[in-house]
Amino acid sequence: MGAAKKIGRQTIAFANPPVILSAASIVGPKEGEGPLKDYFDRIAGDMYYGEKTWEKAEQKILQETMELALSKAGLKPADMDFLLAGDLSNQIIAANFTARSLGIPFMGLYGACSTMYEGLALGSMLIDGGFARYVLLGACSHYATAERQYRFPTEQGVQRPMSAQWTVTGSGAVVLGKTGQGPRVTHAIIGRVVDYGEGDPNNMGAAMAPAAADTIVRHLKDIDQPPETYELIITGDLGKYGRELVIRLAEQQGIVLGTNYQDCGVLIFDESQDTHAGGSGCACSATVTCGYLLKEMKAGRLKNFFGLGTGALLSPCSCQQGESIPGIGHGVVVQAN
Repeated sequence: MGAAKKIGRQTIAFANPPVILSAASIVGPKEGEGPLKDYFDRIAGDMYYGEKTWEKAEQKILQETMELALSKAGLKPADMDFLLAGDLSNQIIAANFTARSLGIPFMGLYGACSTMYEGLALGSMLIDGGFARYVLLGACSHYATAERQYRFPTEQGVQRPMSAQWTVTGSGAVVLGKTGQGPRVTHAIIGRVVDYGEGDPNNMGAAMAPAAADTIVRHLKDIDQPPETYELIITGDLGKYGRELVIRLAEQQGIVLGTNYQDCGVLIFDESQDTHAGGSGCACSATVTCGYLLKEMKAGRLKNFFGLGTGALLSPCSCQQGESIPGIGHGVVVQAN
């Protein structure tokens, strides 16, 4: 006998869809110059954000974003049943130290750049399952911390190939509740790890695209509906080349993605900013979702969307040992109230 809330192989339909009570976003200076600048709550004046190191700046951005989301919801850390968060930095140190400061029962997440949507899926399960009334969740990244951990120190000035993406500096946070006013998370889609053998850490879109396409196709087949069911289908940070690959891979499996398919990494920067293939990082989907998407929904210009965070499950160790880069894609469906 199958699970009562499962539809097909990978989709979960919530019996009591959790409510997005509030959302907040803070971004770095480059993101604050991009086409979505008016949607973010705060824009940092520089990459250090008043701290001595980039890592400390990243943690401060995450903590302030979470505090802002709580303030918007009229709630305090003591009201939260769980905190779910993650980042890219060395055993998710930004999330760990933020959890230390907030004092909320904490589960650290690592889904690479899919972490925000992994948190939305798991937080919704906790609430729908009756294990929590309120869940605070979020994710962050920082261009400088990610570059020197996964590729090269920024001080070296290494020339980036055109397939490279720009790790978004920023953070997004959401307060989920059992009841209240706001958009509802109606479905969660848990992805599979998919690996087509891409091994270039400067071509993350190609590494993640197969997993993104797999999640999109499997969800649509689970619910037996066409892509047009959703006003918007949006991936987390594939960039322009990864987005093109998803369209091709989905078409090979009988799913034709049209103009309602977009990618957060394409939206957050424009070509004049010289980010090459677009944005990436945990904060890419986190800030675009908590800033742009949810504010468009609040304004009545977006009724529903199927969003999925896309993650490249690599590490410096695995790359140095010649491993390929596995990908993952976790998603949720959000419906306007």
